[in-house]
Amino acid sequence: MTQTSVPKVAPIPGPAAWNEILGQRPVARPLEGAVCADFVVVGAGFAGLSAARRIRQLQPTASIIVLDATRVAEASAGRNSGFMIDLPHDLASDDYAGAGDDRALIDLNRAAIQFGGDAVDEYGIDPNYFDRAGKVNGAASATAQAHNESYAKHLASLGEYSEALDSQQMQDLTGSSHYVSGLFTPGTVMLQPAGYIRGLADGLKAQGIAIHENSPVTMLTREGSAWRLTTPKGSISTGKVILTVNGHLESFGFERGRLMQIFLYAVMTPELDEATLACLGGQSRWGVTPSDPMGTTVRRIDTKQGGNRIITRTCATLNPNRSVTQSNVARAEKVMQRKFDQRFPQLAGMKMEHAWAGHLCLTLNSVSVMRQLDDGLYSGCVQNGLGTTRGTLTGIGAAELACGQTSAITRHFAAEAQPKKLPPQPFQQIGANAMLRYREWRAKSE
Repeated sequence: MTQTSVPKVAPIPGPAAWNEILGQRPVARPLEGAVCADFVVVGAGFAGLSAARRIRQLQPTASIIVLDATRVAEASAGRNSGFMIDLPHDLASDDYAGAGDDRALIDLNRAAIQFGGDAVDEYGIDPNYFDRAGKVNGAASATAQAHNESYAKHLASLGEYSEALDSQQMQDLTGSSHYVSGLFTPGTVMLQPAGYIRGLADGLKAQGIAIHENSPVTMLTREGSAWRLTTPKGSISTGKVILTVNGHLESFGFERGRLMQIFLYAVMTPELDEATLACLGGQSRWGVTPSDPMGTTVRRIDTKQGGNRIITRTCATLNPNRSVTQSNVARAEKVMQRKFDQRFPQLAGMKMEHAWAGHLCLTLNSVSVMRQLDDGLYSGCVQNGLGTTRGTLTGIGAAELACGQTSAITRHFAAEAQPKKLPPQPFQQIGANAMLRYREWRAKSE
């Protein structure tokens, strides 16, 4: 590759609500002028900031620059559900059990969580933003309960603990009588994802790493043994580039026709007052993922995480050009209002304060793209809907490759196949969205 013109990414509708509820940040400092660096990381999400931290660990004196097209925590890092999951979580399965070596994946996921926890300690990040609370798979039907029972058996075969919850225990936890049962697992970290990412960025800046926001890469050019990255107001010459741009990797010329660009949707209540909280009942913090992967995720947070609020996430669309419209958000918002009212009839009709879309990227064979792409060019991309954990891992792995290191992480991703080719358009979009709608319908009350 000698030169690639990188198209502008369409803005994602709705606010990054996790970031919004934390208040304003200092003014962004875009890249200006021509500079040099030993390493440039493109993307300041979970993968990119993890890559920058790992480089600093491996090469303490290296000059490192991180570029982001928007503000820190305004893209996917401020739009996900905040579950940093340690156990198998295969979104293509019926009960999350993976098809590969789940024991190895658990160990890797826990390494990512440890990496994040160490960053919290090292940088003084608010521990409320990294809550080691575990999560619950909620079941609202006999079919979903069977999924939980199957998953529990799978976990037991791996030597992993889980605890079945009955309907009363679920109501005591959530304040909702919607769930007939649940399955608690203790290893998930419940993030305030924007708070964690902001803290990670601040810690890296304190270590001398430059983070330039509102600085999208418009051109990537090979110049002898170096690379030049061009942004609207500046440029960087560097020997090593790490792309941590998830599905935007296609825009840089890689894996075209192999990446599924998926958008998920979420809503968040306004801050709940004391009377509403008394009416709601339940505990002040919890996270429920659906027993069916295409069901509805629900979280409750408290004042130390951005206010007493409930977050509801469901619905998915495939948008191959990464362009999602406000009408997509409006359609999903109606569905999520119905789901919220079903779960919390005592709060039925409450108008949501925030509604938004969030981007994720999948491959048909559930592989990531964490490898060397060219001389001095590396990728930590394609998280398959597991952006907090998988993003951390691919960022660490890409940094290690760029520094000439090998580890269990680099060996794992090096053994993965290339993403499979997708069906041609328009069959891909029509077929995928029909399948997503069918799976949403099949999940029903979940």
